[in-house]
Amino acid sequence: MRHQKNSVKLNRTAGHRRCMLANMLKALVIHGRIETTLPKAKFLRRYADKLVTLAKQGTLDARRRAVAAMMVRFNPLTPKEARQARHGDKSAYNDDRLVIDQLFAVLGPRFSDRQGGYTRILKSERRVGDNAKKCFIEYLPS
Repeated sequence: MRHQKNSVKLNRTAGHRRCMLANMLKALVIHGRIETTLPKAKFLRRYADKLVTLAKQGTLDARRRAVAAMMVRFNPLTPKEARQARHGDKSAYNDDRLVIDQLFAVLGPRFSDRQGGYTRILKSERRVGDNAKKCFIEYLPS
């Protein structure tokens, strides 16, 4: 019996689950809203709210924990690209570099006066094929 077991496995191995969570977190931070199945959205909501709490702290430790949770991989920059990035041109950055800036520069200040509940789940129609419950998960507007 699984009494008082809070782990959600989603019929995936641990590595697959962690990578899926990281990809969904990155997409949610970048786009603000994603469409997924209801169990995945409920699983994602817990971690998405924790990311905003880290962004509100704004410390170096919080930034490193957010990088670890989203499995961010920084692309290596040439010396010329690094010089341009220091002067504000971030065109050489990959999406992983930009997601951390989006999280700490936009979402953290946006929810600075809110004490929790940063996401909402909106149910939509069922998926054609396997009839799975679909929904949208999004960050609340400011």
